[in-house]
Parts: sequence; structure tokens; C-alpha cells
Amino acid sequence: QVQLVESGGGSVQAGGSLRLSCAVSGFTYSSVCMGWFRQAPGKEREGVAVFDSDGTTIYAEAVKGRFTISKEKDKSTLYLQMNSLKPEDTAMYYCAAECHGLFIAGYWGQGTQVTVTV
Repeated sequence: QVQLVESGGGSVQAGGSLRLSCAVSGFTYSSVCMGWFRQAPGKEREGVAVFDSDGTTIYAEAVKGRFTISKEKDKSTLYLQMNSLKPEDTAMYYCAAECHGLFIAGYWGQGTQVTVTV
């Protein structure tokens, strides 16, 4: 059974940092696209950063240079380091698996809230 469990969200002032974690279980970790998506109130869910199925990293333009996706294969954990946070980064962040780039995914975690205040 595929399980994705996020942690690490919270509230931070603009310019601050947060690190999200996602514990992954239930499938071959290294052979599928995995990453992070987010959904702000009143907006559609959007891709933030993913490891594509060939290992390539893809970032949304809005987060390039500020966010870094990484993983620890042995621990089956996916991370999203978020620096220089902006109020527009406020959203529910979701860990995802079997994604297709930044566009869609087959499996989702329950989400973790990130709130950036001015």
C-alpha cells in the first residue's frame, strides 16, 4: 500500500526558511517520479519541485533558486528545503508520487500547511 506522510509545515515570517519531509512507503522508491505540489486558497494545485522518473530535478519558475528538493533513499524520505519564503508561498504542500513532471500525480499525501507572514 502506497503511503506518503508529510511533516514540517508551519508559520514563518517572510524571508525565513522551512524544511518539509515526506516519509514514503509502498513502492520502489527510485523508479518513479516523486515530488512536491502545493495549493493555495482559491487556486489550482501546482507543481513545485519533482524528481522525474529518470532522476532529473524540475522546479517551478516561482521557486527556482529558493527551494531545493532532495531525498534519502535508504530512509525513503523526500525533502523540500524552502528558503527566502514569500507570502505568496503560503499554501498546503503535498508530497506526490507517480507524477508526470509538475503537472499531475497518481498518489498524494495528506498535506502540510505552510503560512508565510509579512
